[in-house]
Amino acid sequence: MDTSFGTVRYALRQFRQAPVFAGAAILTLALGIGGTTAIFSLMHAVMLRALPVADPAELYRIGDGDNCCVQGAPQKNWGMFSYALYQRLASETPEFAQVTAFQAGSGRMSVRRERVEASARPVRTEYVTGNYFSTLGLGAFAGRLMTSDDDQPASAPVIVLSYHIWQGTYGGDPAAVGSTFMIDGHPFTAIGVTPPGFFGETLRGDPPDIWIPLQQEGVLNVGSSLVSAKSSAWLRIIGRLKPGASVDGMSGRLTGVLRQWIEHDSGYPANWMADVVRNLPNETINIVPAGAGVGVMKAQYGTSLRLLLWVCGLVLLIACANVANLLLTRAVARRQQTAVRLALGASRRQIIRQALVESVVLAIGGGIAGLFVAVTATRLLLALQFSNVLYLPLDASISLPMLGIAFSLALVTGIIFGVVPAWLSTRTNPVEALRGSGRTVGDRSSKTRTTLLVVQATLSVVLVAGAMLLSRSLNRLEGQNLGYSVDGRVLVSMNRPPADYAPERLAALYRQLEDRLRALPGVQGGGLALYNPLTDNWGELVLVAGHPPGQLSENSSASWDRVSASYLQDLGVTTLRGRAFTAADNETTAPVAVVNERFVNRFFRSDEDPLGQYFGLDLPEYVNTFRIVGIIRDMKFASFALRREARPMFFVPMAQTVKYDDAMMQRVEKASHGLGGIMLVSSMSPGQLEPLITKAIAEVDPNLTVATVRTLRQQLALSFNQERAVATLASVFGIVALLLAGVGLYGVTAYNVEQRTNEIGVRMALGADRSRVMGMVMRGAYAKVVVGLVLGIPLAIGAGKLASASLYEVSFYDPQALAIAAGALAICGFLAAVIPAARASAISPIRALRTQ
Repeated sequence: MDTSFGTVRYALRQFRQAPVFAGAAILTLALGIGGTTAIFSLMHAVMLRALPVADPAELYRIGDGDNCCVQGAPQKNWGMFSYALYQRLASETPEFAQVTAFQAGSGRMSVRRERVEASARPVRTEYVTGNYFSTLGLGAFAGRLMTSDDDQPASAPVIVLSYHIWQGTYGGDPAAVGSTFMIDGHPFTAIGVTPPGFFGETLRGDPPDIWIPLQQEGVLNVGSSLVSAKSSAWLRIIGRLKPGASVDGMSGRLTGVLRQWIEHDSGYPANWMADVVRNLPNETINIVPAGAGVGVMKAQYGTSLRLLLWVCGLVLLIACANVANLLLTRAVARRQQTAVRLALGASRRQIIRQALVESVVLAIGGGIAGLFVAVTATRLLLALQFSNVLYLPLDASISLPMLGIAFSLALVTGIIFGVVPAWLSTRTNPVEALRGSGRTVGDRSSKTRTTLLVVQATLSVVLVAGAMLLSRSLNRLEGQNLGYSVDGRVLVSMNRPPADYAPERLAALYRQLEDRLRALPGVQGGGLALYNPLTDNWGELVLVAGHPPGQLSENSSASWDRVSASYLQDLGVTTLRGRAFTAADNETTAPVAVVNERFVNRFFRSDEDPLGQYFGLDLPEYVNTFRIVGIIRDMKFASFALRREARPMFFVPMAQTVKYDDAMMQRVEKASHGLGGIMLVSSMSPGQLEPLITKAIAEVDPNLTVATVRTLRQQLALSFNQERAVATLASVFGIVALLLAGVGLYGVTAYNVEQRTNEIGVRMALGADRSRVMGMVMRGAYAKVVVGLVLGIPLAIGAGKLASASLYEVSFYDPQALAIAAGALAICGFLAAVIPAARASAISPIRALRTQ
């Protein structure tokens, strides 16, 4: 016993003799440590992971705004820039060795390897400047990477493949480098493959698999190109700092350059400039570290991960309290053994060391088991958060940071657990302990055990109430009235037609495609759209004829979509006044529009009749472009706005084209005819429909490819992946917290019954019946539950207040959630207390009085 090995061996032998105690403690710790470690590891991967590039600490991003993906107006907090503005800012940053620009977000194009693939496939792409890879400090895995010479208007069209697509799609074929790939019908030569593990400059689901030189954007998007549009912001910027340089003062200098450019060289329309100049003092550029890349996923998932971390922290506290209670109970139960050891000459130092070693060994066992829980929980969280992602560059395997967190938690909790039992052991009086503890009603640790039990009950109320708030919020989100029919609708996302298709060809293509799709077996209707519900969102400044122009702001803009004649009717949209689109709304008739209620309320007075009125987009000379022919019920079309009220929105017919003289408006009009959404009315499953749809589209035009086929119900569910993940895991942790609280209550109650065996015997010998004994035990147990409820409900309300930003149409003091939490704890407490109470009532008075 004087050696560390002997102490550990003795501790293991003690646990082998008490397997239920050891198993319960290890499992409890595994749940608490494993869940917390899983969230820590995911937060590390999402929010702290450095880019897999050379010297990521030298990378800085110009601008930190998180808008995506094309912005046509000033941004206040800038994060995207036009190509012309990128060139201007790059020339003003001598602190950077290189400055690269890349597409905000990523595109999706039809790609086919020539002479190898008969049909095209949808592939994620990204436009980048030629110095993109050299700025990030990457070398090629195969072939070579892009250079500035490849990013010239007259350069031969080339692409770079990701290692992921090279391996997964093309089987690691060395001949892929040098092969010709048809991208939207245009030939490109693959010159190289990026290193394994490189996912781009932005951590996101389904990262780009092909990088294209920025100057080729004008070739692939002819007629609607952004690279030459001075006022269209669609690029993000990263620079690599020179050795010894500093970014101090760069933000203010670049903000000055930006404001000067906006005022004199931005290309914004003249009617915008008064508002633009007035808002110039608010236009800023921040310089932020980019070693972890563009924080898109950090912004998207940071709040939910932090919320889950708090939840896991509470579970860990409950687990710690439970294990501490187990150890305290064990220490009291072993007082006679400790007394014998002290009487035989063991020092208090030996007793303390043994207690600490036992608790640390338990904690390490819980930490090891917690690693397996952590891996499982991480995979579950990834599956819940990213169920719609085909490829996610995150790893759920055990990493060194994950190991460090798990075992640090294990050691810290082990030391904390060991302190009180060790101290309690030294307070044992050998004479009193050897006389027997069965004659006493309590002991010195009873208050500590009761306190820990109350803490468990209190925290479990908080967790269960929080889980109920999140679950009810999710139900409200998914059950809200979107303004259109959800069931029986199938959404198809296809790659938009090549940009060099003439308008006449597009019109014929869309008519043929719509006819083929509506004739498919099991399809009762449907149509085409620029984008489907809960996918993209387009918006423009709206100018109403006869009304003063509004300021350049959110209050003067509206979302819009281009749809085929029967799209809205087949979607189940209600027409309140006027008419819906018909086949007569085609290229031979004047442009018309259908608007929603919010559009009417935003842009017309209550005494005006909007039917027959005219409005236009962006420029005053086009104020008489669209005539309003119908008013429909409000809808929620954008997935990011499902928590808000419906936005002002208007729809225009697929077949109509507006002839604009202005170059900016020509680009908008041209791009809006590249339809990418299909909606079908059908009760068939996506799995049944997808091969039929793919075949029909390929027969109409082999350059068109299908990206996804989902029901509208599935698309709606995907919009709430984060909410569902948080609500699901919070519910799981709430159940775990209840179980731990129940186990703790059972253990303490059972121990108290054992300690009070003499007292119970005396009571029964003096005439107490079984019901009174059972009631006495139940009252003692429920007193702790009541205290937990009294403390837990106010804390649950406070926690709900802190999480109120994550709730939808649910109050942070929701009575139903609080009642369910209180009822769950009451039921759990009853089940945990009734068994020891029943055992107490069954004690024989004679046997009890003989005890010890």
